[in-house]
Amino acid sequence: DESSGYESESAGGERTVAEGGPLGRQRRARTAFTSEQVCRLEKTFQRQKYLGSSERRKLAAALQLSEIQIKTWFQNRRMKLKRQI
Repeated sequence: DESSGYESESAGGERTVAEGGPLGRQRRARTAFTSEQVCRLEKTFQRQKYLGSSERRKLAAALQLSEIQIKTWFQNRRMKLKRQI
């Protein structure tokens, strides 16, 4: 799923198929990370900004998250750091 993570807002409130309407695929619910997960992710991020596949796999198993969730979290965290600089 290559979505941007933002819901499209239309004036009439109607959604087209491309926007995830009744005939399109439904968007996956947003993951709410626990404070323990965020703490571990942040500590790992402080040590290394990029994870290899083996580190990502280990971290995903330890935090009971998918590898894609870990990958996305790191991408978003790097962009947050870039905006802060």
